[in-house]
Amino acid sequence: MRLVFFSAAIWFALDQGSKYGVLYGLNLIERWHIEVMPPLLNFHLGWNTGINFGLFGGGPEIMRWVLIGIAAVIVGWLLYWAKTGLTRPIALIAAGAVIGGALGNSLDRTIHGAVIDFLNMSCCGISNPFAFNVADVGIFAGAFGLIFFADSRAETA
Repeated sequence: MRLVFFSAAIWFALDQGSKYGVLYGLNLIERWHIEVMPPLLNFHLGWNTGINFGLFGGGPEIMRWVLIGIAAVIVGWLLYWAKTGLTRPIALIAAGAVIGGALGNSLDRTIHGAVIDFLNMSCCGISNPFAFNVADVGIFAGAFGLIFFADSRAETA
């Protein structure tokens, strides 16, 4: 379980640190857009009240708390799964990545009422209108890791 907590803490710290650094260190909160390595990487501020890609955004205030509640249930379920069914270190790290990302985005929702998104990447003539954050990367990478590397104790016996 130490790997889960360590991974979650690292992803949470990377997420919150990057958001704070970009918002206040680079003043994205007033500038809204910074070209870093156009078109591959730009910082573009977005306040996401919905789920991925702003889906279901702009709904009633209660949705913020519903999404925080869903994240809490997922975190609890992942902790239970990590304790009772995951044995491979890579799977424990992946579970921690999802947990850290979910907690980072939930903290944003709690404090700001929306998730802070700022990473915008485009390539090869395709202009991506969406922004994401480090927590989203952790959630995606962790989910990918769990899909491919999760095991159960019954399988290892």
